[in-house]
Amino acid sequence: MALMDFIKKQFIDILQWTEDGDGTLAWRYPMAGMEIQNGGTLVVRESQMAVFVNEGQVADVFGPGTYKLTTQTLPVLTYLKNWDKLFQSPFKSDVYFFSTRQQIDQKWGTPQPITIRDKDFGAVRLRAFGNYAYRLTDPKLFHTEISGTRESYPAADLEGQLRGLVLQNISNAIAGSGLPFLDLAANQVMFADALAKELQPAFAKIGLQLESMTVQNVSLPEELQKVLDQKIGMGMVGNDMGKFMQYQTAQAIPKLAEGVGQGGGGIAGDAMGLGAGVALGQVLAQNLQAGLAGGAAPVAQAAPAAPVGVKPEEVMATLEKLADLKAKGILTQEEFDAKKAELLKKLV
Repeated sequence: MALMDFIKKQFIDILQWTEDGDGTLAWRYPMAGMEIQNGGTLVVRESQMAVFVNEGQVADVFGPGTYKLTTQTLPVLTYLKNWDKLFQSPFKSDVYFFSTRQQIDQKWGTPQPITIRDKDFGAVRLRAFGNYAYRLTDPKLFHTEISGTRESYPAADLEGQLRGLVLQNISNAIAGSGLPFLDLAANQVMFADALAKELQPAFAKIGLQLESMTVQNVSLPEELQKVLDQKIGMGMVGNDMGKFMQYQTAQAIPKLAEGVGQGGGGIAGDAMGLGAGVALGQVLAQNLQAGLAGGAAPVAQAAPAAPVGVKPEEVMATLEKLADLKAKGILTQEEFDAKKAELLKKLV
């Protein structure tokens, strides 16, 4: 019976791992019922490392290359087993292969806006997203801290942990960059470098190295973006109240046109709320003053002439076309403003 047991033993002559491209970081060589022949061959390919583990202890780590497994090439394991150098019998030990190639296009993003301090706005809530790449550089540390004795450890099992590390360090990275939000959005490479610097120590603690980090977008929530747009608009007109009225009127035109399309309900209130009512009131006052100076009939008697005027929806449509021409550079700002004032006069 002992002879039959000996014959049934399987001896491993070559240990190697051919990755199948599924993003596996660690893989244990199947050893059930098999023993490694003393003098066998270990093949570790480029972008791989191998670790021998004996009775829960990491015995040796091998980089890329081909190795003859003897008591001379496994000195630590030899010490643990108290082998004599002339001992030629097979031995058993767990062998783990680790992939050291880059794990690219790992996504990260802020599921909820993150509140940060800002030089310009005091405090803002921003969103950001991008991707990163990393590689495994310390298989012994990764084995003891992360993968353990599992038969295989896919990169997908690590995604949530790494994404959490990125989000945890965003605030520190922004503070470290010293950039206000407006400059931050325009210097995404600098932001990415600051974020990578914050993350390197956390990755190193589990045997990884962060290879690259990208920030593809930095933005504000929609409600804050509207406030920022208004602040930018005010910054453009400065203290010129005439330009401010033009800016407010232009902001009110889409709302006014929407009200006309719905039958005119609430137009006056919306326009007044946005400042357009003030601008229209000035136009009405100017027309009235001109009419009185020319000896025209009272406004009440001039009412029957209203049908000669242009319909509001036609004015809105024309203004939209003029705005499009201005955006394309066909009309200058001065030409657009003159045409707009002329059309607004026709509303009365």
